[in-house]
Amino acid sequence: MRTNIVLDDGLVEDALRLSSARTKKEVIHEALKEFVENRRRLDLLELSGKILFAPDYDYKALREGK
Repeated sequence: MRTNIVLDDGLVEDALRLSSARTKKEVIHEALKEFVENRRRLDLLELSGKILFAPDYDYKALREGK
């Protein structure tokens, strides 16, 4: 999707310096990807304490393949 926006030059320069991106387009894509990943992670944190496991559920045995 093509979009014209005004970006903070200093912020873009900082992002370019801190990332592996070589172009403004790459740094914007990287920033959007990180934003989405972080929001999804926050959604998972909201589930903390809301999922009940069966009393006999043994995750360690599953890891060991027992």
